[in-house]
Amino acid sequence: MTKRSPFRYFKTSAGIIRLAVMMYVRFPLSLRNVEDLLHERGVEISDETVRFWWNRFSPMFAAEIRKNRVHRTRAHSNWQWHLDEVFVKINGETHYLWRAVDHEGEVLESYVTKRRQRKAALKLPRKTMKLYDRPYVIVTDLMRSYGAAMKVVGNAERQERGRWKNNRAENSHLPFRRRERAMLRFRRRRMLQKFVAVHSSVHNHFNHERHLYS
Repeated sequence: MTKRSPFRYFKTSAGIIRLAVMMYVRFPLSLRNVEDLLHERGVEISDETVRFWWNRFSPMFAAEIRKNRVHRTRAHSNWQWHLDEVFVKINGETHYLWRAVDHEGEVLESYVTKRRQRKAALKLPRKTMKLYDRPYVIVTDLMRSYGAAMKVVGNAERQERGRWKNNRAENSHLPFRRRERAMLRFRRRRMLQKFVAVHSSVHNHFNHERHLYS
């Protein structure tokens, strides 16, 4: 039995739908900006159509990217992770976005919590190791919750702590911050969690490591 295409009931081609979703996630564009860019290319759609495509297809596109990259990244023998958290406002209430980033800037895992404590810090390495196995080194800042979490998961001897050692994770927040300003912040925690998961995969997809090019 052949698998049916998820685009079978849409008049617009799958390539245009993918382009619209990738443009909206990758670049700091509003829904109307994407509508204008596609209109300039002869594609007549509304901003609400872009919103519908984003809600329906972005998790599928992100899952495809993630599946293709997981097997390649598990092969690193000297793999180094950087763990960090950053605050995000949702309707005036402070939440925390946790990220695990490797030594090349690839976002491995990201999720949102209401509190910044050991339970939340413990969830990040557990979720990441479930997908990618154990790293060679884990770099964190000086927050005590990370040290307590590393003892629970058995990675205390692999942890490196320092105020300036975690710049790789700090820099990984910048694309998200630019995207957050373009979206005029988030209104629901569930939507923020969905967006950061998709944004991480798309960001990895466009990470070409230009510093290695001649």
